[in-house]
Amino acid sequence: QVQLVESGGGLVQDGGSLRLSCTTSRRTLSINAIGWYRQAPGNEREFVAVVEYTGGRSYADSVKGRFTISNDNAKNMVYLQMNNLKPGDTAVYTCAAGWRDTGFRPMYWGQGTQVTVSS
Repeated sequence: QVQLVESGGGLVQDGGSLRLSCTTSRRTLSINAIGWYRQAPGNEREFVAVVEYTGGRSYADSVKGRFTISNDNAKNMVYLQMNNLKPGDTAVYTCAAGWRDTGFRPMYWGQGTQVTVSS
């Protein structure tokens, strides 16, 4: 079992920035990447970004150029730097550990952290 804990959420104004952090309890052979998802009230959960332990990464089109995902393997940490936030980015952001090859298959989930962007 892998535990993930998010932090860094909060309230920010339109155009502001936040950095989310995700810490994982351990690494296993079945995991090679950590991703971020978000879910707004009444909406389906959607993919935001993913980073492999080797550095490969991808983003949802809606956040490209505004969000940056990075990792610190020595600390078992993954970060999501979010700039130029918009009210439409308001959601619960959750990190997930899983396997990435042609796509990303999450297997373990954190509890989530709320991000609220006010207009």
